[in-house]
Amino acid sequence: MFRNTLRMAAAKRFKMSPLTIGTHNGHFHADEALAVYMLRLLPTYHSSELIRTRDPTFLQTCHTVVDVGGEYEPSTNRYDHHQRTFNTTFPNRPTKLSSAGLVYLHFGKAIIAQHLNVSEDAAEVTVIWEKVYESFIEALDAHDNGISAYDPKAIAAAELKKNFSDGGFTLGAMVGRLNPNWNDPTPSDLVEAQKVEDEKFLVASTRIGEEFSRDLDYYTKAWLPARAIVHNAYAKRLEHDKSGRILVFEGQSVPWKDHLYTLEEKEGEGAKVLYVLYPEKPTLDAKWRIQAVPVSKDSFESRKPLPEAWRGFRDEKLDEITGVDGGVFVHAAGFIGGNKNFDGAKKMTLKALDL
Repeated sequence: MFRNTLRMAAAKRFKMSPLTIGTHNGHFHADEALAVYMLRLLPTYHSSELIRTRDPTFLQTCHTVVDVGGEYEPSTNRYDHHQRTFNTTFPNRPTKLSSAGLVYLHFGKAIIAQHLNVSEDAAEVTVIWEKVYESFIEALDAHDNGISAYDPKAIAAAELKKNFSDGGFTLGAMVGRLNPNWNDPTPSDLVEAQKVEDEKFLVASTRIGEEFSRDLDYYTKAWLPARAIVHNAYAKRLEHDKSGRILVFEGQSVPWKDHLYTLEEKEGEGAKVLYVLYPEKPTLDAKWRIQAVPVSKDSFESRKPLPEAWRGFRDEKLDEITGVDGGVFVHAAGFIGGNKNFDGAKKMTLKALDL
């Protein structure tokens, strides 16, 4: 009775649309929620109908199926990853793909090219395609496949313990919270109950999709244009320190961390950049910041913090301690400081290198 009722509902919906996306019903996850959202960004799928079912009869009628069906076959638009033999990964990455990763692998370049209004074979499309996977999609793939960001055995051997729980801040947890609670009222009519569940899924798909679109927007409109600026500043670093440990942005600051670490990795051996100097705003009278480079992109630890004796001081007292006029402040943690002008900021930085 239950299966027949849902089949009738699915059949009715299928007749309403020439193109359908199928995924499973029941508890939903971040990967299929994002997979559906990404497909619907493309003209082919923009007006597609969504059918959530595990019934093979109706999955066979769908144009595209994600995260269900036990089949990965791009030629027939089947993108499931639950098969025992499945081990596909993104190029040059170790993490097994989820349905989100599969859809991104096959449709990501088309989405990015559409966003940039360029052809799929444009060089910048590949750059963004790889970056968005590493920065956004891969974490979802790992989450859905039960892969830890750290080696559990290494963590256990080191006897490391969390100081607090951070699980609620993951994208997977955010989507998970949008599922119905176990004790939420459920309509007695099975078709209506499925409709309520589907509506919650669409909320989740939109929510995680908005995060994806923000990430894509950032990398295409801010991160990518910053790349050339960082490359130019990196090429000039020896003008400010003979060992190349100071990076200066002359006009204004841009997102620099990713690009700097990539450049240093390609450079190989040699001194690392320790401090980055930039004006607070793109005007001639702007104050200048001195930022210590973190040991890694997401680390709070600096390669070389500003001197301990300077930390927590500002204005005239800071001038007195550093011996450099125009001091504005040095943060108590030593990761950032400032001066009223570029010359003062550079003098402070050169002194910090030797302390």
